[in-house]
Amino acid sequence: MTYRAPVADIAFALKHATGFAPALAQGLYGDLAEDLVDAVLAEAGRFASDVLAPLNAIGDRHGTPFRDGVVTTPPGWRQAYRDWAAAGWNGLAAPARWGGQELPQAINAACLEMWNAASMAFGIGPVLTMAGVEALAHHGSVALQRTYLPKLISGEWMGTMQLTEPQAGSDVGALRTKAERAPDGSYRITGQKIFITYGEHDFTDNIIHLVLARLPDAPAGTRGISLFLVPKFAVNPDGSLGERNDVRAHSVEHKLGIHGSPTCTMVYGDRGGATGFLIGEENRGMACMFTMMNQARLAVGLQGVAIAERATQQALAFARERRQGRAAGAAGESAGSSPIIAHPDVKRMLLTMRALTRAARAICYATAVALDRARLGTDAATRLAAHERASLLTPAAKAFATDIGCEVASLGLQIHGGMGYVEETGAAQHFRDARIAPIYEGTNGIQAIDLVTRKLPLAGGATIQTFLGELRRTVEAVNATNHPAFGATGARLGEAIDSLERATQWLSARPQQDEALAGAAPYLRLFATAAGGTLLAEEALAATRLPTDATADPAARIAIARFFAENIAVQARGLERAVTEGADVVNGADAALA
Repeated sequence: MTYRAPVADIAFALKHATGFAPALAQGLYGDLAEDLVDAVLAEAGRFASDVLAPLNAIGDRHGTPFRDGVVTTPPGWRQAYRDWAAAGWNGLAAPARWGGQELPQAINAACLEMWNAASMAFGIGPVLTMAGVEALAHHGSVALQRTYLPKLISGEWMGTMQLTEPQAGSDVGALRTKAERAPDGSYRITGQKIFITYGEHDFTDNIIHLVLARLPDAPAGTRGISLFLVPKFAVNPDGSLGERNDVRAHSVEHKLGIHGSPTCTMVYGDRGGATGFLIGEENRGMACMFTMMNQARLAVGLQGVAIAERATQQALAFARERRQGRAAGAAGESAGSSPIIAHPDVKRMLLTMRALTRAARAICYATAVALDRARLGTDAATRLAAHERASLLTPAAKAFATDIGCEVASLGLQIHGGMGYVEETGAAQHFRDARIAPIYEGTNGIQAIDLVTRKLPLAGGATIQTFLGELRRTVEAVNATNHPAFGATGARLGEAIDSLERATQWLSARPQQDEALAGAAPYLRLFATAAGGTLLAEEALAATRLPTDATADPAARIAIARFFAENIAVQARGLERAVTEGADVVNGADAALA
């Protein structure tokens, strides 16, 4: 089964679970109208479903053959990329000054979900170009912006992010790639980078690498890292391409998943050093790179949502068609076997898949709306508060969404049974593709540590407390409806928020201590469980207020919110205890690992 973009569900979640509709009504987005939002999402859904999705299995089977320094992308992919870029999708949220459309990040986030659900291996390439545009627009010189931004935004050129080296993975400060100052004001880059997504390919005539490197007199660690723009081909003053730069792909990795995405080892300096241009200031590269990474982390979280959505669609279709046994309450023996969706355990797995997917989607979209408010807010205080909200949500969006991408893909494979374990059904590809997302763009363990040690203290703890207050107001609204279909939704979500608040207080009293670090991962899951469940309840409340139609579908949205609250949010108390009571055994169990 191929993917069909759930445009109506995406639009409803965007508007009613994340604060987008109020922002639109308040004029945050200028004269942007709701019908234009709907039109953009509908066209993105069409392109994702009709053009990209059919190429997904082809990319998985073909991979990216590498010969004599050249990568050949899967059949049909190059043309699909060029059609995608020609339609303007690469510049959807990019600055209008340089040729972008400057639409909200929230709309771009919804589209990113669709590109990656259609084909995660395809979707990750543009993610890095968009992140590079963000870094260059914020930190690059006007000369670099004028030369590179228009063609990056149009998609005529693509970009990469290059941090990782054999000895420097999560510990970026250990990198050894060198940058030497040249008399003309440029730099000569020498060294090696590994795991570089789309480091070499045939989509575009030029590839713009953003590379972290260290100057000879730089301080040790991350304080001594600078960011450089290194084009595959030099750019002449008239904008035409010049000579090949001293950078090449040495090899392409053979990976578990995302086979259609070329993951390269890059070598700089065979002929004395690649020409690079400084972005920002010397030794301030990490600040520039984090502009890229925060954008990319949200995008990778959306990859988790995307894979979960595609796996759910496929599992639902299979469960409706596959017949095994007779469900309890089925008609007599003459009725024959039942569709497996009629069996309670299969139904439970499918509901878990859908509920987790929608909760993760809501968290990611809420993060994108906060990024929009941080950029477009009417005053400095509003922009700062929104920036802090986005900073709080980003690690949860990345880590929770990618974790559930793996979990949902695994459940989808389970529903397929033995047929899921073989490649022909495609369920195994979702499982394989999903597994990289909790690893790249900052492992999920690092996201959890970031949440606990850097984000909880924001504004002296006021950022998290404001967020908790908003969650509680949604629970109060659920309780106030007295709608019987909500069941115990309000009570269970209230208990989850109580657990989150107690765990937050416990961690806030132990900043940077081993107890806090040991409890970081369960805390992030607790945070996302309480937040995701409450956002689903907000979505269900909105459905009850709107005219009943197929889009609102209040019965279905209440059922999903209730299932999450009564079956998933109830895990919050255990997660709280893992945070507050589990640290001692984690830090004292070295003997068990001997």
